[in-house]
Amino acid sequence: MLLLDRWGTVMAHPKTANFPEHARRSETREGHPGPEAGTLTLRDEADEALMLLYQQGEVRAFEILLTRHRRPVFNFILRFVRSRELAEDLLQETFLRVIKGAENYRRKAKFTTWLYTIARNLCVDQSRRAKHRRAQSLDAPLSKGDAGNSGTLLDVVPGTEMGSDRKAVSQQLHQTLHKAISSLSEEQREVFLMREFLDMPFKQISDVVGVPENTVKSRMRYALEKLRLELDEYKDLAKALP
Repeated sequence: MLLLDRWGTVMAHPKTANFPEHARRSETREGHPGPEAGTLTLRDEADEALMLLYQQGEVRAFEILLTRHRRPVFNFILRFVRSRELAEDLLQETFLRVIKGAENYRRKAKFTTWLYTIARNLCVDQSRRAKHRRAQSLDAPLSKGDAGNSGTLLDVVPGTEMGSDRKAVSQQLHQTLHKAISSLSEEQREVFLMREFLDMPFKQISDVVGVPENTVKSRMRYALEKLRLELDEYKDLAKALP
């Protein structure tokens, strides 16, 4: 996903032309002059500070945000929509909306809350449009390309080298886990993914999905209970893994 190359002209903020050259380079540490040192300094900035710099026309601030967050956002979207091709499209749309909405960004909440709200809303909209279609099989290719080059949802979970018997058990567990996650309601699944895969605190999840924190905790509790019931019969298989 060469998103930086694909968006080379899109990332240029309207204010860049009026942004002073010395500011675009950013302050450098003493003894380390030059634009590269400025980039290193930018990389130490918090997300919120980078977004404010991008508002002022500092394009490299957006490049750092994109590099920092595109993979976790992509993984979140992929687990939500279960289509690699669609996830790539929604990832691009997510960051395009960050660009378009940069002027309206205010440092009232964490940047990741704003970012994942955009990504989550795009996923929900897509899910609603696709409800009339048959759900994609877990072992079907994730993209419509050549079957030999297409992965499946199971490929999202990184594997480790192991014997053929253990590998078969691991694959069975992964498949069962993803089927169980897919069987959750949309409201429960999004909370589970944000909590377990993104390690978000409940308060931040509450801000993203727009419901009270207690409601988020209730959805998580129901999700865990359903997953426990779905996976209970596989607990002995799990013990066989290294």
